[in-house]
Amino acid sequence: MGILVETTRPDPVIGMSDESPSLDFPEPEWERWYRMTPQERWGESEKLWEFYLLVGGSLDAEPDSQSPFDLGPPSGGVPADGRPGLRVLRRGGV
Repeated sequence: MGILVETTRPDPVIGMSDESPSLDFPEPEWERWYRMTPQERWGESEKLWEFYLLVGGSLDAEPDSQSPFDLGPPSGGVPADGRPGLRVLRRGGV
């Protein structure tokens, strides 16, 4: 009966060894991101959000017509006199 000996030491932060199997990533940046610690990813994400806001990005939610909470387009504007609008339903006497 043989004894199993671990030849690589896993990284204590992300649980990967330095000699992990090679994965095919479409872009080299993806592999770099995959190998970062969670703390490093958090820092990089902060930089990305800062840049996004700097170039005019917005954190406001975009309308979603598929959402059950979507109320449709906003109703018409407020009348000039500020009172609710009235519509004649029938003309003439009763």
